[in-house]
Amino acid sequence: MTDAKATRLEREITDGGAEVATLTLANPPLNLFDRAMLDALIEDFAELSANPPRALLLRAEGKLVSGGVDVHVFDGLSVDQGAELWRTLFAQIIHPVEALPCPVVFAAHGLTLTAAFEIALACDIILAAPKAKFGLVETVVGLTPSMGGPQRLAERAGSGRAREFVMTGDLYDAATMAEWGVVNAVHDDVDTAARELTHRLAQGPTMAHAATKKIIEAWRSGGVAHADSVTPAVSGALFDTADLKGAVRSFLEVGPGKATYTGR
Repeated sequence: MTDAKATRLEREITDGGAEVATLTLANPPLNLFDRAMLDALIEDFAELSANPPRALLLRAEGKLVSGGVDVHVFDGLSVDQGAELWRTLFAQIIHPVEALPCPVVFAAHGLTLTAAFEIALACDIILAAPKAKFGLVETVVGLTPSMGGPQRLAERAGSGRAREFVMTGDLYDAATMAEWGVVNAVHDDVDTAARELTHRLAQGPTMAHAATKKIIEAWRSGGVAHADSVTPAVSGALFDTADLKGAVRSFLEVGPGKATYTGR
């Protein structure tokens, strides 16, 4: 055993001058979600929320993305303690991931089980390697996934497929997840593809990306009518951003696709 942190949060500047953060699961050998991993992620997302980058990449090192949750976390919990655990993980991990005002990309290079997949489902874009497999296998301990996996999987793949996925506890490959619309794309070198995409998104109009997330969140919580109701204010605010003003001038002066963005 070592005292090394179970995650690694790094920041870098792209060639275009945008800050990108990379959060790596680094809890060998299986990247299990034990207390140390959960505490590390809570700390990391608090830091990211306080000082957001212009894009975030979530990835893992080792043969697996994660073998799931360390069952010791559940041992002996009372009803109240179990409910409080899930409230804490929603409030300090899942909801902060979704609330980040920047694109969040998840790269799955191998087996991605339970909590790791639930975090992936809270991200904006999921990329996978061909050999990656995904599972919500909580039924092996008489539990249902409780960090938002069933509902977020249902949003992407439909409720029938979400029921099948959770109730069978089977593993599903990357190609199936892409066919279902859960994984956005499959890449042989998923780490490189994810890094390139994250850098590309970071160099885009960050505040417009944040507005896109707000509009889609409104749709998730209240449907098309609710999203329509918030769009004028959310999108209208972009007309006061330096990025929109600069991009409009660039378009008029030199044509489309030439603008650069600062995230302001």
